[in-house]
Amino acid sequence: MKNNKKKERSIIILLIVAVVLMTVGFAAYSQTLNINGTAKVKGSPWDVRYIKDQITTTNGSVAAEASELTDTQFSFTVKLEKPGDFYEAKFKVKNYGTIDALLDQVVMSTLTTEQAKYLDYTVTYDSDTYTQSSATGLKKDLASKAEKEVIVKVTYKQPENANELPKAAEGNEYVDVTVTGSLNYIEKTTTP
Repeated sequence: MKNNKKKERSIIILLIVAVVLMTVGFAAYSQTLNINGTAKVKGSPWDVRYIKDQITTTNGSVAAEASELTDTQFSFTVKLEKPGDFYEAKFKVKNYGTIDALLDQVVMSTLTTEQAKYLDYTVTYDSDTYTQSSATGLKKDLASKAEKEVIVKVTYKQPENANELPKAAEGNEYVDVTVTGSLNYIEKTTTP
């Protein structure tokens, strides 16, 4: 019995030594490989805007009392005195960024039924003209560094019936009409 206990202890000690040796041996033959690196990625800015200070007025157009062209907004104030008068301004939009863009939507204010009888309002972009509505899903390219011409035109037209000409409020000589528009761009994505 004493011999059996001695054998068991010897076997246990031998197993412990074997496990320790195997652990040390495994540690000696294992190694951790690390990957360290630095990547520099050039930024791709999104930058579609109007080219400032490049408004030109078409010959025959009335002069604007005020006009302003910022990075993202064109505004004007004009007086149209009689049927046939119009205001037409040309300017450019440019993709200064490195990402190709698409004109997705032209959104314009809708004239009231009364205003539409004596007023036309159009926005022309890259030779396509849009009128008093919202044109969506256009997908017109504006490549990186490219530019396109934009023309805004408001015309005082002669209605079929002279009674449909605008009537100014008492004390005012003119009828104020506000027209708005926007060009909405999205990123041009390429599909594999």
